Amino acid sequence: KVDPKAIGVGQYQHDVDQGALSRALETVVEDAVNAVGVDVNTASAALLSHVSGIGPSLAEAIVAHRDAQGPFKTRRKLLDVPRLGPKAFEQCAGFLRIRDGAEPLDASAVHPESYPVAKKIVAAAAKDVRALMGDSATLKTLDPNRFVGDGFGLPTVKDILTELEKPGRDPRPAFRTATFADGVDEIGDLKPGMMLEGTVTNVAAFGAFVDIGVHQDGLVHVSQLADRFVKDPAEVVKAGQVVRVRVLEVDPKRKRISLSMKSKTEDEGRPSQQAPRPGAAPRPERREAKPPADARGAFGAALADAMKRR
Repeated sequence: KVDPKAIGVGQYQHDVDQGALSRALETVVEDAVNAVGVDVNTASAALLSHVSGIGPSLAEAIVAHRDAQGPFKTRRKLLDVPRLGPKAFEQCAGFLRIRDGAEPLDASAVHPESYPVAKKIVAAAAKDVRALMGDSATLKTLDPNRFVGDGFGLPTVKDILTELEKPGRDPRPAFRTATFADGVDEIGDLKPGMMLEGTVTNVAAFGAFVDIGVHQDGLVHVSQLADRFVKDPAEVVKAGQVVRVRVLEVDPKRKRISLSMKSKTEDEGRPSQQAPRPGAAPRPERREAKPPADARGAFGAALADAMKRR
C-alpha cells in the first residue's frame, strides 16, 4: 500500500535517477513477495500486483472476482478470473496460497504442475497428504531419486520434499528486536549507570547511534564500543543490531545521551580519552617551561646593580 520510494532507503536517494531507483525498488519488493508467498483470499490488490505474472489491472480483477464469488477454493479456480490465462497462471500459481482449501498442496509452495510428483511421494509414504505434510521423520526416509523423471529433475524433487517437510515455512530469518526497559520512556527517565537494551540505528566514523526507546538516539563513541582499540566502528556493530549499553551521561537540555558498550566500569573516560593504539609510542609528559636564564651574564648583572645604587 506504500510506494517503495516513500520508504527511506538512504540520504542520497533523491540524487540518483528516480526511474532507475523506482525499478530497482519494485524488483526488490517483488522478489520478497514471491519468496514469502501471498494468501490469495486475504491479500490486497496492491500486494497481489507484486506477484510474478500479475500486474495492477489483473490484481484488481482477482480481488473483484473474490468479492463477487467468494474465496477461492483451489488454485485452479484462479483461471475463472477474467484475463487470467494459462500463461499468467503458470507464473503466479506457485506464489499464491489457499489455506483450508479443497487441495492441501494449494497451501504450500509446490507449484500445481509439480502435483503429480508430490502425489507420488505421498503414495510412497502411505499416508494422507495432510498427515504427511510436516512429518519430517517419514519424509527423510524417502529416497529423492525414486521420484526423478517425467521432466522433473532431482533439484525439483528435493525442493518438493523440503516444502512438504515444512509447509508454508517463512524463508525469512528470525528478526530480533530490542526489549526496551519498562518505565524508561523519555530522556528524563535516564540515569547514569543504567544498563539498557537498544538497536543500532546508524554507524558513523566516530561511533554508533543506538535507539534505547526514549525518542532520542544515544551515541556510543568509538572509544566506548569495546574494551579494546577500535579503528572502524563497522568492525564491531552494524545497523539493526541489538546491543546492551550503559548510560554514561545525559543532557536533557541539549538532548544528548552518551552510552558505552564496554564490559568494564573502570576508567570510563569521555569520548576524547580513547586508549592509545597498540604499538603507538607513549605521549611524552607535559612539563612546565622554565624561565630562560639571564642572558646578560655576570658583567651585565653587576652593571645593572651599580646603576640601581646611583
